[in-house]
Amino acid sequence: MTASPPTSTDQPSNPWSDNLGRAGARAGQLLLIAAVMAGVVWLLLRVRVVVVALLVALILASAVAPLVKWLIRKGWSRMWATLASFFAIVLVASGVVSGIVLAIRSEWDSLVSSAVDGWEQLYSWTVSSPLPVDTSMIDDAAQQVTDFVTSEDFAASTLTGVSAATEFLTGVVLIIVLLFFFLKDGSKIWNFVLRWFRGETRAKLAESVDRASGVLGGYVRGTATVALVDAVLIGIGLAVVGVPLAVPLAVIVFIGAFIPVVGATVAGILAAAVTVVTTGPVEALIVVIIVVAVNQIEGNLLQPVVMGRTLSIHPLIVLLALTIGTIVGGIFGAILAVPYTAMAWALIQIWTERYQAGDDPVLGKDPLDPKDRAGSKATRSQRVKYRRLRRGPQRGTKLGAVEQDEPDTSQESPPEPPTASKER
Repeated sequence: MTASPPTSTDQPSNPWSDNLGRAGARAGQLLLIAAVMAGVVWLLLRVRVVVVALLVALILASAVAPLVKWLIRKGWSRMWATLASFFAIVLVASGVVSGIVLAIRSEWDSLVSSAVDGWEQLYSWTVSSPLPVDTSMIDDAAQQVTDFVTSEDFAASTLTGVSAATEFLTGVVLIIVLLFFFLKDGSKIWNFVLRWFRGETRAKLAESVDRASGVLGGYVRGTATVALVDAVLIGIGLAVVGVPLAVPLAVIVFIGAFIPVVGATVAGILAAAVTVVTTGPVEALIVVIIVVAVNQIEGNLLQPVVMGRTLSIHPLIVLLALTIGTIVGGIFGAILAVPYTAMAWALIQIWTERYQAGDDPVLGKDPLDPKDRAGSKATRSQRVKYRRLRRGPQRGTKLGAVEQDEPDTSQESPPEPPTASKER
């Protein structure tokens, strides 16, 4: 009598085949991905000087690359065009820093005396005002500041500041070196990278490079133009009001304009704070009015005309990117977060085809304007280049030695001349 084969109920079931098992497998995958991402972020934070220098050099090279190409079209060699553009950036940056230092040194004594007088006037006004202000709290706060300056903690923070300054100088030197080579050999570097890929992938990589360079360069050039106008207008207003350190404050306004949403506001608050301490509350109110007026001109006139559709991302995404960048990278993260987020959005549009463009009968109007799409920003010559990269010949050769070298015929003796035919 033969035994009957086991039924399906007798076989042990796979614990990963049901819904809970699939959910557990997916949760394990997500945890593994999160662990890898955390490790990458930890590694990048350990070498943050190199990462920040690389990002800054890349965005500066994207902004200056059109100048290099323009000089080359005018007949300059690539080396001389690179050197001219490179030294132009270095001279501008050096002039800005030197102007700040000289302005602070020339007005430091008057600033200190004005600050002391202004503080005494502000304290007297606070004490004599009808507002219920506890003067003992102000005295305690001033005493705490004095104690901190004279304590060991202030000395330790000073040493930390020296270390941070050393790290900053190292990053500046690295930025200069990277910027020079990006300007000089940028096209050669991308040429080398693209030769490792073929077909559609190579075309998308080439388009990614073009769109990233366009977004980063357009953002820097447009923001610099807007920031320069803001700094000049606010600087003139500060000088007319008679605020000390008008030039350094104008430079701070210029730098703050590179931080969207909050940069101009923080710079305006700082200028008003310096004014109220050194000059008076009436002058500070005038400075606030000037800052608000300039910001209105910037938001309603300069930004739409100069920036155009460079970013093409929602203001909520800008705010979130700015917050995350500030938490992760401080001031440099705040400056770099928005343009690189816009670049990431452009790359996502190139590499994915899941987005359903156009109006939908159920969803309604497409929230993404056709002019904001990455594909609409490619020029005719770039489209021709991408088409040729997809269809062009794709040769592959070995970089190492071949298995069997071909015989060298360069040293062989010449063939013997043919002999005369025998007489019959």
